Amino acid sequence: MSSKAKILLIYTGGTIGMSKDFETGALKAFNFSKLIQKIPEIKQLDCEIESVSFENPIDSSNMNPKMWTKIATIIEENYASYDGFVVLHGSDTMSYSASALSFMLENLAKPVVFTGSQLPIGDLRTDAKENLITAIQIASLQENGKPVINEVSLYFEYKLYRGNRTSKVNAEHFRAFTAPNYPELVESGVHLKLNSHLFLPIKEGADLIVHKNLDNHVAIIKMFPGMSEIVLASILSTPDLRGIVLETYGSGNAPTEEWFLNLIEKAIKSGMHIVNVTQCSGGSVNMGQYETSTALKSLGVISGKDITTEAAITKLMYLLGHNIPQNEFKDVFETALRGEISL
Repeated sequence: MSSKAKILLIYTGGTIGMSKDFETGALKAFNFSKLIQKIPEIKQLDCEIESVSFENPIDSSNMNPKMWTKIATIIEENYASYDGFVVLHGSDTMSYSASALSFMLENLAKPVVFTGSQLPIGDLRTDAKENLITAIQIASLQENGKPVINEVSLYFEYKLYRGNRTSKVNAEHFRAFTAPNYPELVESGVHLKLNSHLFLPIKEGADLIVHKNLDNHVAIIKMFPGMSEIVLASILSTPDLRGIVLETYGSGNAPTEEWFLNLIEKAIKSGMHIVNVTQCSGGSVNMGQYETSTALKSLGVISGKDITTEAAITKLMYLLGHNIPQNEFKDVFETALRGEISL
C-alpha cells in the first residue's frame, strides 16, 4: 500500500482546462489525462493524481443544481478511493458551487478544493499552474495518516478560503475572490501557512451523507431606491416560488413604506421564506439595530447575519429540499451548518 495521498481532479469546465490554439487564437479544452505534459511540475508533488472530466465540460455560466449533483455524485462514488478532491471550475460561479457542495456533503472528512484560473493553462502568464499545483498540495496534506482539512474550500491567488464564505470580486485581477467575513484558512508563500484554528472540526466516525435534493424555486431580489410596488408584487407572486434572498441596505435595512411591508407580510403568511442579507461587500445583518429593519424582524424575516448571497441562495435550496416544517425553518437557517455564518 502506498503512503502517498491519492487526489482526484474533477474537471467541470472553465478557463483553467483550456489551451490556446496559437494559429487561430481559439480556446479549447485539453485532455486531462495528459495533464503532466502541460504541467510537468506536478511530478514533484508527493501524491498520486488521477483525473475525471465531465463528458461535456461547461462554461461556469451554465452551472446549475443538476451539475452540482453530478459533482457530488463523482465525489460520493470515489470517496473511499481517494484522500482528497480538487474541483476545476470556471471562476464566474465558483462561489455558488463551492457553497452548494458544502451543504450537500454532510460529515465530510476529506478536503474538496475548488480552483480555477483567469488565464488558460497554456498561456504565457497563466495563473492556472500555481492555483492547480497549490490546490493539489493542500488537498494532499495529511497528519497521522488523516487529511488535515475536511471541508469544501476554494483556492485562488495564494489563499485558501472556506468555500461558502467566498465571493468573486474581480473579473480581471488574478486575485479574483475574497471571503469578506472570514479569514483565509491557508496562505501560500514560501511555505504554506495553515490557520488550523479556523478549520471546521472533524466529526469522528460519521459517514458521509450526500444530499442531492435541491429546490430551486427561489429568487434573489436586490433592493434599490425607486423599486416599484408592481415589480416586487410581480416577483413575489411568481407561481411555486418558495424562498427569497432579499439583499437589503447596510445592516439589513429596507423601506418602511406600507406597501412594501404589506407585500413582505403577505408573502411570509403564504409560506414563503424570506432571508435578509446585506448587499454590502462585507459586514452583517443586524435587524432591529435601526428602525428601518425593525419591521422586517417583527414580520418574521430570516436574518442571514454575515452570510454571503451565494451561500444564502444555495442554503435556501438545500433546506427547501428537506421540507423542514414552517415553524422550524427560520431557526435552522440562522444556525451555522457548515461554518457559513458566524456564531
